[in-house]
Amino acid sequence: MIVLGLLVLNYVLMAVLSPGREPSVTIPYSNTAANNGFIQQVEAGNVTKVNTQGDTVDGEFKNEVKYPDSKAKPAKNFETQLPSYVTFSSNNELQKLLDSNKVETSATPINDGRGFFTSLLLGFGPVILLVFLFIWLSRRAAGGQMGAIGQFGRSKARRVEGNETKITFNDVAGIDESKGELAEVVDFLKNPEKYQKLGGRIPRGVLLAGRPGTGKTLLARAVAGEAGVPFFSISASEFVEAIVGIGASRVRDLFKQAKEAAPAIIFIDELDAIGRQRSSGGGPFSGGNDEREQTLNQILTEMDGFEQGDTVIVVGATNRAEILDSALLRPGRFDRRVTVPAPDKEGRKKILQVHTRSLPLDDNVDLDDIAAITPGMVGADIANLCNEAALLAARRGHGKVERVDFTDSLEKIILGAPRGIILSDEEKRRTAYHESGHAIVGMLTPGADPVRKVSIIPRTMSLGVTISSPDAERTNYDVDYLTGRIKVALGGRIAEEVVYGSISAGAESDIQQLTGIARQMVGRWGMSAAIGPIAVIPSEGQGPLLPGVSEVSQATQELIDHEVKRIVDEQYAAVMTLLSENRDKLDSLTERLLEEETLDMDDAYAAAGLVAPRAPVDVPLNA
Repeated sequence: MIVLGLLVLNYVLMAVLSPGREPSVTIPYSNTAANNGFIQQVEAGNVTKVNTQGDTVDGEFKNEVKYPDSKAKPAKNFETQLPSYVTFSSNNELQKLLDSNKVETSATPINDGRGFFTSLLLGFGPVILLVFLFIWLSRRAAGGQMGAIGQFGRSKARRVEGNETKITFNDVAGIDESKGELAEVVDFLKNPEKYQKLGGRIPRGVLLAGRPGTGKTLLARAVAGEAGVPFFSISASEFVEAIVGIGASRVRDLFKQAKEAAPAIIFIDELDAIGRQRSSGGGPFSGGNDEREQTLNQILTEMDGFEQGDTVIVVGATNRAEILDSALLRPGRFDRRVTVPAPDKEGRKKILQVHTRSLPLDDNVDLDDIAAITPGMVGADIANLCNEAALLAARRGHGKVERVDFTDSLEKIILGAPRGIILSDEEKRRTAYHESGHAIVGMLTPGADPVRKVSIIPRTMSLGVTISSPDAERTNYDVDYLTGRIKVALGGRIAEEVVYGSISAGAESDIQQLTGIARQMVGRWGMSAAIGPIAVIPSEGQGPLLPGVSEVSQATQELIDHEVKRIVDEQYAAVMTLLSENRDKLDSLTERLLEEETLDMDDAYAAAGLVAPRAPVDVPLNA
């Protein structure tokens, strides 16, 4: 609308300041054949007056004349161009002709009497309007400050005042050790003089490290809520833009705001987005990398720039602490590292208590049992489980959330939702043998996790599933346990081979799982005599090596592949022998599975003619 208004204004000015006359038609100077030229009309006495301006002549007809270019309407006014050899003077033939036909003659100066100011406005008016338009848009985009470009350099951090933060340590459960380490930070923010009068200095940066979903962001918000101070929250990726230097400008603006609001907390999520190890060189494609490193350098500078009395604490969160730049982790910057681990069983129970406070639970729901069947889950997983259970209970029309809602929701999260496909009898039988193979190997292999459930109901991620989970949580794995997992993974494929003499594509995920275990055994955990206790493959945090780059020789890589194949081949032969010798158990479990489609722990062991081991819970659910 602004642009349209300026264009209309320009048009109005041009119309007002330009000399106006009625529309005219352009005619030839002379045209004896058609008898409609300027000279012929003068001789016919049809011209009343003319006005000259340089070589241009315009005038009026006594009677309207029809011309082809007058758009089918007779013309009253005309305009023509004088040939270069024609001039006006008292002795000129043209002047004599005009005088003899009583034509009124006048002349206008070439500058048409507009004056200097009017000519300047008409000539430069559009340019001036565009300049004013650009200035207005720039100031509007920047809020009346440094122009549109300056707005990019402003921090995008969300500020939450201390009295607005409702999250406290009571909302963070299952990670008591981490909360204990941050209690000192809270006390410093509340009572900084207690530490400063003794010369103490709280860590300027606190790094929260842990796998995704463990509650790092929630823990940082709880620190701000407990201390009652302003909380500036931003993701590290929000610093970096395509324009070089913008990231560093945003860092400066963020720290300036935090110092003005001190005591305060700056929370930078996903710190590894800008805090990873800096490269040693540039190159033709280093522009984005240079911008990231400039942003990192500015963070380092700002954290060094804190004064002794500054009560601003930077809390960073990452799940890849091993790739952070060493300058970021040195004392004086992020000099305190708080590990936020996955919760144990008791921790999961406390998290369940937090997330079920608003849920009406049935009497058959035991949070101890739910915590026991969710090993490896973190806070975000458990929050999702509680929400899914509540939604499932509502769909089923339950008045309260029941135990079956939790267990079914857990299966959906781990295995996917049931699929509405119908398997043929042959495909269903083959799937039953495949899952029974996993189950029989798990039941008969010493040290393997007990089998909790076997099902041939098709789900999103598989046609069937065999679920196993340990009786107690494991924090360390020995060789027997790992080879037992490889054997269980091989059980489905080998059961098909024993029964049908052929294999199918149904073992894809099993093969990926067992290959990963075998490679970790050889390359990371030193469980191969041929390789020895040497790390020869990247750790999970380091990621894959670049193409053409390797920390080991070609011969060692070949030896790794050979050892991985040796381990798998040995377990393959052992499982083949085991299932061949226990074919009756395999057949019995398969037949029962075809009848029931899903077997819980006791029914599965009974169908195989075995006794189920004592377990803390009777409902399995950890794939």
